[in-house]
Amino acid sequence: MTPSNLLLDIQLSYNQFTKTEKKIADFITHNTNRVLFMSITDLSEACGVADASVHRFCRTMGVRGYQEFKMKLSLSISPDQNQTLDRDKSTLKVDSLEVTLDNILQNHINALKETKMLMQKEEVEKTVRMMEEAENIYFFGIGDSLLTAREARNKFLRISKKVSSIDDPHMQAMSASMADEKDLIFIISYSGATKDNVYVAKIAKKAGAKVVGITRFIKSPLTSYTDTLLVCGSNEGPFDGGSMGAKLSQLYIIDVLFQEYYRRNQEESVENNRKTSRAVVDKLY
Repeated sequence: MTPSNLLLDIQLSYNQFTKTEKKIADFITHNTNRVLFMSITDLSEACGVADASVHRFCRTMGVRGYQEFKMKLSLSISPDQNQTLDRDKSTLKVDSLEVTLDNILQNHINALKETKMLMQKEEVEKTVRMMEEAENIYFFGIGDSLLTAREARNKFLRISKKVSSIDDPHMQAMSASMADEKDLIFIISYSGATKDNVYVAKIAKKAGAKVVGITRFIKSPLTSYTDTLLVCGSNEGPFDGGSMGAKLSQLYIIDVLFQEYYRRNQEESVENNRKTSRAVVDKLY
């Protein structure tokens, strides 16, 4: 099976599919462009099947998982269709640097505006309240989302001593297993379907910790284990992983939490900010 023939392979194999597989195949065939921007849970709900059924369908089509399936599905679309799918217009060929500058700026502005629109006041307030009540706050991420987790740790470390982040997924899981009701764990995952993220969230919930999800999708495997959900507003295609728009959306959410936490705990935050600033002042010329 070649990557560029996935849609054709679905059509050629259709008569061999089970009833459930045919439902999935029908939806994908008639909504190909839409599927590229759907989570596995979105697709399973649209087809009226379980997440596991979608995963089995991916395996039937010779791929290891849903993300690889979307990559191969994107390759099976004609170049003209792919251009219409490209949400980051800065990646297309343009006539000048000026056009590139404008495109990138507009894409980032759109991502931030959408994130603001999707942000629910109640979820933000609940998250900040849990941060105030927690004795320990952890920021976890994998791959590109790990960079956001580190940035969140760096930002909050200026005003609170109870924040930390762990890079290694195994260490994240071990830490989550030792957590309790006094701990708060942020899981940052664009797709909400990264196995390591979901595994850590599951362990954390079992241990009694509170879990906050920062993700693109309202429904995903991760959201089954979250106490609050903060949704970022930037679409990524199968080949757009780690896009700046997604990072900016995640960082916008972190900054909102930081400013609200600072506002509600101003006296303590100001004092801690002074301490941490004095600690590094001698490092500057």
